[in-house]
Amino acid sequence: MIYEESNDVEDKEQELKVAEQEQELPADIEEKKRRGILKTGYTTGTSATAATKAALLALISGKAVDSIIVSLPKEKTAELKVAWTKIERSNSSTSAVIKNAGDDPDITHGAEICSTVSFTTQTGKIVIDGGMGVGRVTKPGLGLEIGKAAINPVPIKMIEQAVREVAIEQLKYRGVSVVIWVPAGEELTKKTDNSRLGIIGGISILGTTGIVLPYSTASFAASIRQSLDVAVAMGTDTVVLTTGGRSEDFAKDLFGISLPDHSFVQMGDFVGYAIKQCVNKKIHKAIIAGFIGKITKMAMGIKQTHVKGSHINMEFMAVVASECNSPLRVLEEIKRANTARHVSEIINKNNISGFFDILCKRVYEWMYEYSKGELKLEVIMFDFDGKVCGRYDGK
Repeated sequence: MIYEESNDVEDKEQELKVAEQEQELPADIEEKKRRGILKTGYTTGTSATAATKAALLALISGKAVDSIIVSLPKEKTAELKVAWTKIERSNSSTSAVIKNAGDDPDITHGAEICSTVSFTTQTGKIVIDGGMGVGRVTKPGLGLEIGKAAINPVPIKMIEQAVREVAIEQLKYRGVSVVIWVPAGEELTKKTDNSRLGIIGGISILGTTGIVLPYSTASFAASIRQSLDVAVAMGTDTVVLTTGGRSEDFAKDLFGISLPDHSFVQMGDFVGYAIKQCVNKKIHKAIIAGFIGKITKMAMGIKQTHVKGSHINMEFMAVVASECNSPLRVLEEIKRANTARHVSEIINKNNISGFFDILCKRVYEWMYEYSKGELKLEVIMFDFDGKVCGRYDGK
């Protein structure tokens, strides 16, 4: 899953527990993390605020600035470079800031975030909207009004504050219009979950702290939470939690038209977090779907399957195989297996029945206990061709 930056607000305690988990990172990033030198970046909300403030200063003074200081939440500030400014006419000006995500791999890094400001006749009123490349909200559950631009509440407040800092005198006798636009936004949004969430036509302008933390699992946690919010708002009582895009595709093939698109949520490695969120949001049923590797880790009771040290235990898999009355030679072969996929090949080669169902049952038992019995569950395992090879729903 390629994600856009986090919109990290609700349920902070659980999110921090997720974010504290270690991740496997590229070697250069791992070294930077070890040395404590990962670079932070700025959200699209901060970038849009900086572009707005620069454009408004240029409109008032007739001069462009090379950099701009903006106010962030929690009484912090940031200085951002201004890529370019164009004073289009006496009543309108546009500035652009290049989104800098630091060492974080979010898809908006390097994108131009633009703001066009103009004066209006509505005294004291600040109107903020989205233009080209900023998505429009078409589904409930995002905390944004349907039909409005996908600019979240904190960036709205930051932009309003920036306008008041610059144009406090002008607002006494006229208003200010702000239009945020992203030239590459329509193309970038194809790499996000926005269409599933009902954000159409561009990216979202996000951020609650103004700062992007490198390789923050909070981004994935926020994506899970937001996807579940949309599902609930659309009246869905059953969600399918998949470990990735491929398992999601197979799950969609399995359930066909019986479940709408917004019922499918990619939880990645965060099954425990996703289950807790389903309980918190009073979802009736969660279907967990994945392949043998992640399903086996879950069956071992691991709730964050990408944590270092959460390696698959071949002894565990041999114990499961012994419950299927597997011959001793098969158990020894499983213990020497290289990967979970290798184990599945051994199971299939020897026609061992029930093995995959038992793994699914173990996942069910762990997650049922974790949800305190407040969530109806089903666990599905796919083989690598998309066929269901294991399934358990507690019956």
